Amino acid sequence: MSKRLVLAEKPSVGKEIARVLNCNNKNNGYFEGKDTIVTWAFGHLVTLGDPEVYDDKFKHWILEDLPILPDRLKTVVIRQSGKQYSIVKNLMQRNDVNEIVIATDAGREGELVARWVIEKAHIKKTIKRLWISSVTDKAIREGFKNLKPGKDYENLFHAATARAESDWLVGINGTRALTTKYNAQLSLGRVQTPTLALISDREELIRKFKAIPFFGLKIFVDDLDFILKSKNGESRFFDENEVNKIISDIKGKDALVLSVEKKSKKQYPDKLYDLTTLQRDAYTRFGYSPKLTLSIMQKLYETHKALTYPRTDSRHLTEDIVGTLNERLKAINISNYRKIAFNILRQPLKITKHFVDGTKVSDHHAIIPTEESVRGNDLSFDERRIYELVVQRFLEVLMPPSEYEETKISLSVDSYLFETSFKNVTNLGFKSIYIENEEKTKIPNVKARQHLKVRDYKKTSGETKPPEYFNEASLLGAMENPSKYISDDEKKLKKILTETGGLGTVATRAEIIEKLFQTKLMEKKGKAIKLTKKGNQLLKLVPKDLKSPLLTAEWEQDLRAIEKGTLKRDTFIRKMKTYTISVVDEIKKDQKSFKHDNLTNTKCPKCGKPMMSVDNKNGKSLVCIDRACGYRERISVVTNARCPQCHKKLELRGPKEKQFFICSCGYKESMASFEKRKKERSNQGGKKDYVDYMKKQKQKEKKEMQDDNPFAKALEGIKFD
Repeated sequence: MSKRLVLAEKPSVGKEIARVLNCNNKNNGYFEGKDTIVTWAFGHLVTLGDPEVYDDKFKHWILEDLPILPDRLKTVVIRQSGKQYSIVKNLMQRNDVNEIVIATDAGREGELVARWVIEKAHIKKTIKRLWISSVTDKAIREGFKNLKPGKDYENLFHAATARAESDWLVGINGTRALTTKYNAQLSLGRVQTPTLALISDREELIRKFKAIPFFGLKIFVDDLDFILKSKNGESRFFDENEVNKIISDIKGKDALVLSVEKKSKKQYPDKLYDLTTLQRDAYTRFGYSPKLTLSIMQKLYETHKALTYPRTDSRHLTEDIVGTLNERLKAINISNYRKIAFNILRQPLKITKHFVDGTKVSDHHAIIPTEESVRGNDLSFDERRIYELVVQRFLEVLMPPSEYEETKISLSVDSYLFETSFKNVTNLGFKSIYIENEEKTKIPNVKARQHLKVRDYKKTSGETKPPEYFNEASLLGAMENPSKYISDDEKKLKKILTETGGLGTVATRAEIIEKLFQTKLMEKKGKAIKLTKKGNQLLKLVPKDLKSPLLTAEWEQDLRAIEKGTLKRDTFIRKMKTYTISVVDEIKKDQKSFKHDNLTNTKCPKCGKPMMSVDNKNGKSLVCIDRACGYRERISVVTNARCPQCHKKLELRGPKEKQFFICSCGYKESMASFEKRKKERSNQGGKKDYVDYMKKQKQKEKKEMQDDNPFAKALEGIKFD
């Protein structure tokens, strides 16, 4: 009997698909059923090979060997996931398997994950595509009833390959050229370099900014204060003498009411979430990094099946989703929102273009709750926060707008215009989710042409402020929409940037930001993101056009043309090779220099040159400045041993005979003392007894805290993690 093989992107998704399709026979790396086998990748199982795949000489980084431009880029199996690749390959080659179903994430990168495996394994069998936006049982069943032909997604694969290959060509060659030319660990990329340039430009604006003082005027009439307005409607005046003259002119004079205008207005809720806007809100409200938010979203999507596919750049729904909205509302089970969802269901849903518009949806619709009910207690504290953000926005767009009445009073004193305004909510609408009632402002009973006594006046002052440094939320916004940082002269390219979605994709921006922190090209000072000395120097060394978001926008435009079938992948790659040659040539000819900011006074014992202090995920090392020498020695390593004071991981430092532990809290302990303490703990009853003891100790401390703290007592039993 012939079977189909389903390839998911991750084990968790593979197991869910297998359960829904009744593939209950568990094997090593896959599940098998009567007519279906379900297996999975671990993200990418196959990737583009390093330069040494083409020639052993490329193991050594030599400037004269660049650029490296293979005729065809080769893929290799990722060593760490080689075992799973072999399992997937063998399953694909089985004689009873006649069809492959690609069930990886429905997007450009997900297509690449599967197709590279199929290509590497030389499989020529029928390919089908599962394209779903959530992994609920219903979505999986519906998806398998409506599998798409694999041919429909070949252009998506070509675009994904073109993206990967262009990044390899420019990134590998540019990084090797910079590193060998300046004998420093430097890298460039079509997204990370212009992102750094955005930060640099913002810092330059702040550096060059000069505060300009401005002035204003308030007058007090009865219980109201009115603000002076210029003929252009401005309330800030940059000439103090002008304000002083107005004060002199109005002294002792009455005010004449010119008009009392009342207007009914509506405020509509914001659009549904895409990944970037959700990441920005999560940072602003909870301080979550973009990477953490994406990680939480993946769990809510894959494990809890509570939310739809997170890696989307759309903020609208397609028309076919409308029929599922009632079911999604019924599934909302979080106490704060359950009643609101029920009230919405009591009336026919009002569907508008504000949130349903298929023409504004790309690969996936906006992030919304699924039809799968989830209990608050099943979610961690962080998961519940993110889930509630999405639920709240989903409920808001299904509710009526907030309505309010705006009253504007204008008056004149000696021909000078003064204004004040009031807002009174007449119907909370969607705002009733987070506001129970809004206090009404008492509107004064004044009429046009009425004369009023000016009780007092006050000159106000201030000064213009520089733009703020980027934080992780605003940097995400700048990456999504860099067009507002480009001069109006570049109208065509600004349009391209808007259409292509800016720098990177919703799926990669968090990763890019994280990488720039890890490579020490930028750093956080409080919440502000600033370039490091290394980052500033790098920007001076890379070719000018690589710093502009316009270049990556043009490339993205080409990639989308490949997706649509209007541009050949090979044509784009030839263009990228030509560009790579120009990048390497420019770096080779450059006469600039690079100054290391992590040099130490320690000399290399092998060649005598200075050593650099380098941080890595396991600790710190000393590395010879001369890459050709290659000498390195470890300074410290982060261990699994915990500090007895603050319980953070201890660092191990010093030569073997004089090793000691140190903690960031200031705790320090010799190796001999540590071993003695460890032995004593072991003698007291071993690890299990020690764990039990610590558990009881924490319970005791918790009880003491509750006895002293009424808030702790009130929160007892609430699950936060």
